[in-house]
Amino acid sequence: MAGGLFSTERGRTVALVTPPFIYALLLLALPLGAIILFSFWQKDGYDVVPTFTLENYRAFLDGEVYQVLLGRSLKVSAIVTVITVILAYPIAYFISFRVPNNRKSLWLFLITIPFWTSYLVRVFLWKVILGYNGVINSGLLQIGLIDEPLTFILYSVNSVIITLAHAFAPFAILPIFVALEKIDRSLLEAAQDLGENRVTTFLRVTLPLSMPGLMAAILIVFIPTIGDYVTPELMGGSGGKLIANMIQTQFLQLNNAPLGAALAIIAMLCVTLISLLLIFLNRRWLRV
Repeated sequence: MAGGLFSTERGRTVALVTPPFIYALLLLALPLGAIILFSFWQKDGYDVVPTFTLENYRAFLDGEVYQVLLGRSLKVSAIVTVITVILAYPIAYFISFRVPNNRKSLWLFLITIPFWTSYLVRVFLWKVILGYNGVINSGLLQIGLIDEPLTFILYSVNSVIITLAHAFAPFAILPIFVALEKIDRSLLEAAQDLGENRVTTFLRVTLPLSMPGLMAAILIVFIPTIGDYVTPELMGGSGGKLIANMIQTQFLQLNNAPLGAALAIIAMLCVTLISLLLIFLNRRWLRV
């Protein structure tokens, strides 16, 4: 029986797909379903009552603090995405078009070096760099550019943006690099033969052909930064908290799992809608 199943192409495909499908179902779909279910339940003291209600979603609509945190999270994620992609594209372009083929692997290897250390360690290193007596303030004081340490670069939204932009830079560089590597160089030569200069060749040939990688980089950076909890907790201070910190507070400190689940669902819906909008605009732009 097993031999007959694996003897066909369809049987082998099913056998290969089934284990990861079950893995994804158990570790992704079931927890997500539980979160959705919790968001419609009630909190009674320290207990969660499995009674259908929309009060958790009404609490979000009536609670200004939740809306402010969600708006700040979307704003921070958008800024981080823009900064990261703008800085990542020239690096990926340089590696793809300027670095010899026999050295590209070395450059990609160097880009992945930050992954050798824990994400938490990198966040603490940024605290050292941006601190009141940190590297930046000490250097600026010694050369006389400032009279007292800068206070706005740590324990604020600014420090969260800086740390997240650095942490997600490799995730943006790699997909852009892959898209640039797939571009047929003869198309660039043909564009220049037809009278295009380097700038117009980039804008009319290179950039459109690299849009799949650029869009992948945008989504890879934008989606996880909204749900990042560690960076705003350690770097944001009181004015740099994001929606993920409020979700953690509801679950672990206030013991209000239904409201925390509702906030998580609302955040995921916002991310999904924005991501679908970006994909739609990208496809429409490519058709033009």
